[in-house]
Amino acid sequence: MKKIALINDLSGFGKCSLTAAIPVISCLGVQACPLPTAVLSAQTGFPSYYCDDYTSKMNYFTDEWKKMDITFDGIYSGYLGSAAQIHNVLYFLEQFQTKDTLYLADPVMGDNGKRYTIFTDELRKGMKTLTKRANVITPNLTELCILADVDYEELILHSTETDYIKRIEDVGHSLLTQGETMQTILITGIVRHDEAHAYMGNLAISEQESFYHETNFTGKSYSGTGDLFASVIAGSLVQGLSTQEAIKKAAAFLHPAIEEASKENIDRNHGVPFEKYLSLLIS
Repeated sequence: MKKIALINDLSGFGKCSLTAAIPVISCLGVQACPLPTAVLSAQTGFPSYYCDDYTSKMNYFTDEWKKMDITFDGIYSGYLGSAAQIHNVLYFLEQFQTKDTLYLADPVMGDNGKRYTIFTDELRKGMKTLTKRANVITPNLTELCILADVDYEELILHSTETDYIKRIEDVGHSLLTQGETMQTILITGIVRHDEAHAYMGNLAISEQESFYHETNFTGKSYSGTGDLFASVIAGSLVQGLSTQEAIKKAAAFLHPAIEEASKENIDRNHGVPFEKYLSLLIS
């Protein structure tokens, strides 16, 4: 059975990070092997939460797994809260990343044009180092702009124009050339408008081609949807699907869950009811 190491935090509430990744990866027929970076009572969007930092424990997992002579078909890293955690992930990659290992890095740094408050320039520099080691990265539009040193506000001024996706594609191509092993940039959560509708899309960029896929946008965003999307991509690619097939699979899984959350007016911090749609991932 194929295995993916999942380097992320575990939150009791919020349906994100490991609580999102483990069921998705499992339903895709891949063994999910979590390496926790922290354990939280709830994700950090809630007004109050408890966090037990696992930074000092991460390398114990790495060393013990190395003793077991384990190999991984995939590695997926998500939210990282400090430069020390980024160094720990780099140490993990040194032990387990090979030419046959798919490494997907989700550079969680911000949203809606703003960095998360913890993201210093040191963390940004560390995240750029990680993304250069990845085969696939899944930034949202804000994170793409942070990584590529592009003005987010200037870019989204063109969101109603016909060449908007092409402009984003150009930014992605400029970043693609900076990677050491980077093969695909998959930009998530692109909101595009026309005269009557709004759409939510995902854009995959590689040296060979670009692929854009979109669905109707409900106007709301929810905790964990980026984690769910990246998890489908990681599991699908490890199972041999193409990037285009993986994106379509992720959208078909997420769209009804987001629509239901919007219809039921679920608090965004609690995430979407993805559990009832996991059967869509089983082929």
